[in-house]
Amino acid sequence: QVQLVESGGGLVQAGGSLRLSCTASGRILSIRTMGWYRQAPGKQRELVAVITSGESTDYTDSVKGRFTISRDNAKNTVSLQMNSLKVEDTAVYSCNTGLITDSPFRYLEVWGQGILVTVSS
Repeated sequence: QVQLVESGGGLVQAGGSLRLSCTASGRILSIRTMGWYRQAPGKQRELVAVITSGESTDYTDSVKGRFTISRDNAKNTVSLQMNSLKVEDTAVYSCNTGLITDSPFRYLEVWGQGILVTVSS
């Protein structure tokens, strides 16, 4: 069974930093693009950042210059370094990826369970 497990959320004051991590486990052959999404209370889920297998990155405008996405392919991990946090960054953050498993040989899209980030004023 393949799963994504997130860690690193919590409560931080505005202007502070947090680092989220997401690790994939299971019978994985390769991992394609990895991304972080977030959903604030009463709002739709939005894509925050993505990183391709070639390590190209893209960000939603509201986090550019503050957030950095990275990946460690040896550890099947994607991380999101969040600096200069704002109250409006408060949300449940979820990681997502497409990957290939070896037994059975197939493509899967997998989501993490979500982790809460709360930024206080």
